[in-house]
Formats: sequence, C-alpha cells, structure tokens
Amino acid sequence: MIAPEFWTRRGPAAQLLRPFGLITRIATARRMRRPGIAIGIKTVCVGNVGVGGSGKTIVVLDILARLPGRPFALTRGYGGALRGPLLVESGIHTADEVGDEALLLAAAAQTVKAEDRAAGARLALAEGATAIVMDDGLQNPALRKDLSLLVIDGGYGFGNGLLLPAGPLREPVQSAASRCHAAVLVGQDETGALARLPPSLPVLYASMVPDCAEPLGRRPVIAFAGIGRPEKFFRSVLSLGADLVSSHAYPDHHVYAAKEASALLAEATTKGAKLVTTAKDFVKLPPALRAACLVVQARLAWEDEAALEQLLNA
Repeated sequence: MIAPEFWTRRGPAAQLLRPFGLITRIATARRMRRPGIAIGIKTVCVGNVGVGGSGKTIVVLDILARLPGRPFALTRGYGGALRGPLLVESGIHTADEVGDEALLLAAAAQTVKAEDRAAGARLALAEGATAIVMDDGLQNPALRKDLSLLVIDGGYGFGNGLLLPAGPLREPVQSAASRCHAAVLVGQDETGALARLPPSLPVLYASMVPDCAEPLGRRPVIAFAGIGRPEKFFRSVLSLGADLVSSHAYPDHHVYAAKEASALLAEATTKGAKLVTTAKDFVKLPPALRAACLVVQARLAWEDEAALEQLLNA
C-alpha cells in the first residue's frame, strides 16, 4: 500500500473523509469487546495504532532474541496467499505465500503464519513454543496478552491523528494506549506523538542502527526499498557514508516484477553502482537481483535495556 499524502495533515481531503472515521472507531471498539483465550505461555504483542510500518518487526526480532527457551513469532503474514496456520519454512515458502515479514522472522526464529491468531498460537504451542511474540495484533482480541507494546515511529508519529480513511489510525490513540503496558519510541519524537499518550504509560526509547556486511564508505550505491517509509532507509544508507547515486521507493510489501529487477540491474551497470536494499525486501527478490544486492540491516539500540528486560521478565 501507499499511504496518501493527506494522512500527514488535516487538509480538505482529510476533513471530507473525517466523518467516516466514526465507522472505524465503532468497528474496532466492537471487535475489541470479544473475549480472548489464554494459551498458558507468555504472549507478547508488538503493535501500533495505525496502518503501515512503524518498526514493529524490528522490535519483534529484538524481543525474540532476548526471550529464553523456544519463543515463536506469530504473524498474520500480510500479502501472503496462504491463510494458515502453518510453520513458515524459509527455504520452502515464498513471499507470495506467507508474506515478506514472515520470511524475515523465520530466518531468526520459529514462525507461525495465521490469519486466525488463536489457531496460530495453538499450533505454536503444539510445536513446543515457550513464548509467543506477535508481530502486530494490538487490534486483534483473539489472544490474551501478557505484555503489549505500542510502537511509534518518531518521524511519523500518528500522522494527522485521524481515523481511517481520513488518517492512518485504526482506533483512537488513547484507546490503544489503554491496553498497553509501555510504548516504544523508535527514533526522535519529531511530531509530538508522546504528548498524546497517557502520562502514566512508560516509554522505552530506541534508535535504529544500520549495518552492512561490506563497507559502504564513499561507495556509489543505488538504494531501493518497499517499506512503510523508504526515506528512513535511504537516510540510513547515507549514514554509512555511501555515495547515494539514486534511490527508488516502492509501496510497502512491494512484489518486484521481472521488469523492475531488470531495470535496477541495468541502472547499476550503467552507473557503476552497487545495489542496496532492506532485509525485508531482500527475501522476496528474484534470484538475479538478489545476487547483485547488498543488504543494509537494522538493529535496535535501547536507551535503557534494563527497563525492557524488566517488562519482559515481569
């Protein structure tokens, strides 16, 4: 999907659509009144208030690495044709089948894709999961959560603060925050998002740290990404010292066609530049394009890791 530009401001288009946000608000509130099931193991939900990328998957990967035993990731697998529940196999399943985020998670931990989160949790439990970390699901009541984290992209915040379709929000900020144990702010709070949270809600601060297997200093590169905010990725490439010859932004969860792959490869040859992309994009690239690409990874640096560990151990 491509987020409309008016989702960042309250212009005429947003104001025209604003009354329809009441439908979103009522639908979400009604859905959240449904009781969820407890599956008997620690269940952590990493979610957000709006649609689009906020850094949830990176937070999930970080938490999976911290939990003892056999933590499983649980994801809806946006963009994947298979409904599940199923165990994601990196060497067997494709992004068309399970979605790009499911493949990215499966490279780090056992991952279940399921549109029915309760059925997915039961499968994980049957496979020996000692904990479940949900990638998204804050607006899904199927499971009782032991810990819910509200992830906020510091550069985007809550957009224009309006509900779908006038803005990016799936429910009011206060409603989502009331079900969370803490917020996670990724990057600097450039939009004043924290001021909209309840004062009693703890906030964990984190920043993205880019890394690449090969040094990019002064190296001509062509960056491309199909994520929620591609400009964040382009800034991270520049922060590694690369000479950014050109950049290409695609919609979130973009599936690369053969024609697009050929065009990127041809441009790299013509300009004598190296192609770089995100880990999320890399898992779904055609083989020839994948072989020609470097991945710029991202990890989280926490301001107070002890506070995060305390929440996970509570």
